[in-house]
Amino acid sequence: MRAIVIHDAKDLRIEETVSAEPGQGEVLIQLAAGGICGSDLHYYNHGGFGAIRLKQPMILGHEVSGYVSGLGEDVSDLQVGDLVAVSPSRPCRTCQYCQLGQHNHCENMRFYGSAMPFPHIQGAFREALVADASQCVKADGLSAGEAAMAEPFSVCLHATRRAGEMLGKRVLITGSGPIGALCVLAAKAAGAAEIVVTDLVDSALEFAAKVDASRVINVASDANALATYQTGKGYFDVLYECSGAAPALASGIAAMRPRGVILQLGLGGDMTVPMQAITAKELDLRGSFRFHEEFSMAVSLMQKGTVDVKPLISHTVSFDDAVRGFELANDRNQAMKTQIRFS
Repeated sequence: MRAIVIHDAKDLRIEETVSAEPGQGEVLIQLAAGGICGSDLHYYNHGGFGAIRLKQPMILGHEVSGYVSGLGEDVSDLQVGDLVAVSPSRPCRTCQYCQLGQHNHCENMRFYGSAMPFPHIQGAFREALVADASQCVKADGLSAGEAAMAEPFSVCLHATRRAGEMLGKRVLITGSGPIGALCVLAAKAAGAAEIVVTDLVDSALEFAAKVDASRVINVASDANALATYQTGKGYFDVLYECSGAAPALASGIAAMRPRGVILQLGLGGDMTVPMQAITAKELDLRGSFRFHEEFSMAVSLMQKGTVDVKPLISHTVSFDDAVRGFELANDRNQAMKTQIRFS
């Protein structure tokens, strides 16, 4: 069996790795599609991010779907041939946070393709994957590419739940990468009345427009474009900060109405936060990290046609062309979501 393995920055290889058979409560999945995430790109470009560094070769990938090809004992709700979206979130279910229902904060989390612990948690970009049946959500009616979008969309659904009431709200999204664009869909599904998206790259903003953002603004070409929203006490009720950039957070806060909610999704490293503005406007600053129970919800919303993620899948490359896929994903002037086709 082959897998996509990162050894160091810019050292990505397709290698043979050990095959496995499903045990009790597990299934064998022939991978069909896998999306290249921002964290995958951090490992590819820099060998890690922040204090998290590669210390050993690691299989990348956590946005995947595939077809069930084998069943372990005591698996009754899946059948061979089923297309499934595979959640990379594998909490222990026994630690204090799992017991509180906060599974995304599990103290013993096994999340595909993570160098946070050592030995690293190997990822899902491999031809065949053994997964817990509980990780798998049937994706009948979806393409393999759509099913692989369940993971990033779940991140946005979790953030939207963290925001609270969304019906009729005015929303600002800073950063129009895959997460920012998917937040447009999540906010719309939750009833937002107006959604404005900012970025520095026109092509990225074009994808936000494709999923029906109310307005897109290139703040690189028009640095004062948010000024009209910043007059008086501000305009927006909710801010999804998806860039991880301090200037984006600051400009977004200036455009917020009092008692609005800021959702910080971007993970660009430590940021300078304008606390006095947050205090004076009585804004709620809420972190949003990963997801858990939202995964099945993401699949369901796609199956029902409530959201359409297809316009955001910009490129698909073959498994053997994975390096080119990573280079494409690096180019924001071309790509939104680049996926790898495994079969």
